Amino acid sequence: MMNRAAREVASPRVVNIADLRGLAKRRLPRAVFDYLDGGAEDELTLRENCRVFCDFTFRPRQAVKFPEYNLRTTVLGREISFPAFLAPVGYSRLMHPGGEVVAAAAAGAAGTGYTLSTISGHKLENVRAATKGPAWFQLYIVGGRATAEASIERARKAGFDALVVTVDTPIAGMRERDFRNGMKEMLGSSILAKLPYLQDILEHPGWLYSFLRDGGMPRLENIVAPGTGAMQLVDVSAALANAVVSWDDLKWIREVWKGPVIAKGVLIGDDAKRALDEGVAAIVVSNHGGRQLDCASASLRALPEVVAAVNGRCEILMDGGVRRGSDIVKALCLGARAVLIGRAYAYGLAAAGQSGVARAIEILKADVDRTLRLLGCASVAELDETYLSRTRMD
Repeated sequence: MMNRAAREVASPRVVNIADLRGLAKRRLPRAVFDYLDGGAEDELTLRENCRVFCDFTFRPRQAVKFPEYNLRTTVLGREISFPAFLAPVGYSRLMHPGGEVVAAAAAGAAGTGYTLSTISGHKLENVRAATKGPAWFQLYIVGGRATAEASIERARKAGFDALVVTVDTPIAGMRERDFRNGMKEMLGSSILAKLPYLQDILEHPGWLYSFLRDGGMPRLENIVAPGTGAMQLVDVSAALANAVVSWDDLKWIREVWKGPVIAKGVLIGDDAKRALDEGVAAIVVSNHGGRQLDCASASLRALPEVVAAVNGRCEILMDGGVRRGSDIVKALCLGARAVLIGRAYAYGLAAAGQSGVARAIEILKADVDRTLRLLGCASVAELDETYLSRTRMD
């Protein structure tokens, strides 16, 4: 029997990711929703990440039948139920008290993996314990090298499978919605600064009740500087400016972390080759969901260049703009091993916690299965460019 949260996101109320987005928008205060939903500056890259999938149409094989259709793939040696991994999403605990723990649990229950952001409100040990699936830890070097090394050691002891190093964040992007909505003031300690934004918060009593019951503003439990304890959320933007990652940093990171290292945020072939030189096991083609440099290339458009530069020497993943299973299939046709999904599941988390994340995964997995069948393709491993036509030339 379904619980209340599961019923709220079941069909026919929720049939696609856009429906989950609508529920999230109604439940969250504007500042929290726009933090999740928004992008940098004019949000051109944010929109283009989604639109670019329309530049490709399918070339299906008709009148074919297979005894079964195989959605399973492997990423860094771990099998997952379909080619989508949950991406790191910062501040998840603001969206729902269960935050990273319930998202990881939903991923594991669905047979896929979860990536924990450094900017997270639940302890990484609890997140890893919540899932039987593969789990990766995404690293920002906030708080300095000693703090980062302490987090890496905790991730190792907890049993995380890989370390994701985000390379595209020398400074936080200009997310104008956050400034207009008072996100900084909301994260701060001053009640007076919050006053202009309280009306909107009070108009979302369900979220407010859950937020206060959870203890209010969480600390960043996975950024623990020696002698100071867990970092406050409001400190992150300033800390990022002092946490720039260079390719040379991958040398000491690989000395500390003996498992696979993934470089996330690559958009050009030259950077992909440099990442290979530094010994990464995988690359994520990503523009940070359009949240950093506006007018950067859409991830799907950058994907073929990176695939060609790597030439099979490491695994290629992609994130950005994925809202349907057909988007996942198109990315695989262009050379990705799998995709990372961020907003698609975060909308579900904000709407209904673990049930919402589970519903987002269920929708995308069913989409991939249906798309394969309609394409006349027996397995995601067989997807290639012959299944696509490019309708718009660059």
